[in-house]
Amino acid sequence: KPPVPLMKHSLASPSTVAYIMTQKYVDGLPLARQEKMWAREGISLSRATMANWVIKSTDVYLSLIYDRLHERIYDSKVIHADESPVKVMRIDHAKIKNGRKTYMWVYRNRPLRGTHPIVLFDWQPSRHSDHPREFLKTFSGTVITDGYQVYHKLAKERRDLKVAGCWVHARRPFAEFIKSVGQDTARGSIAQEAYSMITEIMHIDNTFDDLSVTDRKKQRQLVLSEKVDAYFAWAKQKYSQVTHNSTIGKALAYSINQEEYLRVFLSDGHVPMDNNYAEQAIRPFTIGRKNFIMIESSNGAKASAILYSLVETAKANGLYTFEYFNLLLTEIPQHVDDNNLCFLDNLLPWSPLVQKACPSKYKKS
Repeated sequence: KPPVPLMKHSLASPSTVAYIMTQKYVDGLPLARQEKMWAREGISLSRATMANWVIKSTDVYLSLIYDRLHERIYDSKVIHADESPVKVMRIDHAKIKNGRKTYMWVYRNRPLRGTHPIVLFDWQPSRHSDHPREFLKTFSGTVITDGYQVYHKLAKERRDLKVAGCWVHARRPFAEFIKSVGQDTARGSIAQEAYSMITEIMHIDNTFDDLSVTDRKKQRQLVLSEKVDAYFAWAKQKYSQVTHNSTIGKALAYSINQEEYLRVFLSDGHVPMDNNYAEQAIRPFTIGRKNFIMIESSNGAKASAILYSLVETAKANGLYTFEYFNLLLTEIPQHVDDNNLCFLDNLLPWSPLVQKACPSKYKKS
């Protein structure tokens, strides 16, 4: 029986398209450079053709896996969220001079017992609250974010959704001030004191990592609750003594305004003190953005969100990305006429079939 073609009347094979996707979304090689690379091998393959292959394969086949992962991320109790800007040149076929500033949102679960690591990107034309509201519409649990007000707005709309703040974001402006003036100059300053207090709280919390969720919550209440109270009391006192528009004034104001959300970790052992999971997840996209600068179209941006999701989720589950793309683009076309999508469960990154077929060369034994 001949294999089902990836696209009718096309030379595109699963392995070729998987290779192009891996080159761009894993190795950060834009299609323009890949076009030159193919030309050096004597193959005429234009960037427009490659873009068409990637977008169509993603829209028809890989989006099915993305949707299934979207359903499964709701199984987690904690989701980390972040967003980063990206310029898009053409939105809904309308070309925009110099491109429009849009946003790539990222959501990453915190895998605990019974769940698996999932990283999902979601491209949207704006930073409006409607986007996370739609993405998280059936999620019940805690979302860990920076101080962006959109998430706080969602938490006020729903009883089953909590928002936790990030202590690294609270500490960052003090760290930047110390770096700008130097350690010697900053010694004994409000910035140095704030940095030391937050660092101590985070360091103590790190010692609870190996505890169960229940024991971690108890230790936080016993050991850290008093220190957190002392920090906010100190921050409010110092805020009244500094110029509010100064660098230190703004840094203190951030902590004070985010107090409700920064305290959430004390009452929930599942919740970490920082949003590093989301920042680590979005970093490959920001590195790739330096190479391609902007995305050609909104269709390309949507495809990029799905492909970055599959790449980062595959990596988090110890898979060889090229082999995983090749497997998906080989297997899914054989089921395009199926009324039942249960076959997708065998193609999720943590399924025994996929783990056996696509193990990473760097996967730890």
